[in-house]
Amino acid sequence: MKVKTKPLISLALLVISVLIHIYSNNKLRVETGYSTHFFVNFSQGLRSILGHTTVSIGDILYGGTFLLILWYCGRAIIFILKRKKWKIYGLNLWINMVNLLCLLYIIFNIFWGINYNRKGIAWQLGLSVTAYNTAELRNINSLLVQKINLSKTSLMHQPVVYPTNAQLFVMVDNGYKNVSILYPFLKYKPVALKSSLWGWLGNYTGFTGYYNPFTGEAQVNTTVPKFSQPFTACHEVAHQLGYAKEMEANFVGYLAAASSSDTLFHYSVYLDLFSYANRNLYFIDSASAKQYSKALSPGVVKDIKEWVAFNRAHQSPLEPIIKWLYGKFLQGNQQPQGLLSYDEVTGFIIAYYKKFGKI
Repeated sequence: MKVKTKPLISLALLVISVLIHIYSNNKLRVETGYSTHFFVNFSQGLRSILGHTTVSIGDILYGGTFLLILWYCGRAIIFILKRKKWKIYGLNLWINMVNLLCLLYIIFNIFWGINYNRKGIAWQLGLSVTAYNTAELRNINSLLVQKINLSKTSLMHQPVVYPTNAQLFVMVDNGYKNVSILYPFLKYKPVALKSSLWGWLGNYTGFTGYYNPFTGEAQVNTTVPKFSQPFTACHEVAHQLGYAKEMEANFVGYLAAASSSDTLFHYSVYLDLFSYANRNLYFIDSASAKQYSKALSPGVVKDIKEWVAFNRAHQSPLEPIIKWLYGKFLQGNQQPQGLLSYDEVTGFIIAYYKKFGKI
């Protein structure tokens, strides 16, 4: 391709990017147009194509992309060192970068990213998610402690055999089938939930699962403690259904896990939600937060210690860098709290309890 034609392509890509940005500025338009119509059908098509294989195509895609970037960077360095037509090459490099970034922006948003601008699950359920007070936060901590201890006691009174990956994914599907009876827009079909090939890497970078917007697959890190995996899987499926913001994916994941007939799912989701709610309470009333933590049963405390020990055993200098970058990504996509956006599910849970009287 001649250099002169590339600026024209860049201009066209920039125009498309601007149009996507303009379209995304109206939340109601995104909700009623993109999220609940185009994306529903498009994502189902992606999952129907790639959901039949247990191998994560998205993981392979990311691995290949990483190798391609290394090759491209090496090639650029060689050209610079040899100083062969470096001015022309430098211009080509900048144009190629602009084109690539615009193309990625366009594909990412059309495939999934516009969902960051939808009205979301609170609007769909008619929840009023507003600032909560300390009393409400204490109450939700108390309720979650009761749920956690009850489900853990139930698990301890039966022979606990953790499900295989395949069994876990079927159980997740069943949880979504149950919740879709009450909320049809949470219907999950076809299934494309897989064990990540890079789970070992995730242990050192801090991810327990992720959604690949380019393939429509949800990946679960199945090397982390088993009791945490059910809620992680439900969270990633929520992303597949178009709930891009992390607090919304947490809340939708809660709805599915709580609707499951399996006690392990109840334990997994309530333990995770308690970690968010208790951390929020600690910031404003540390004494109460510690009190609720001490109210957890010995079996629960043992699991928490296992999770802490697992994280300590996999600490790496790469994790804070990855978390910082991801936090910036979240801030650039309608989540100004960055990584703390996950904690904002607490407000959704409180609003849900105030409306329906249960969690």
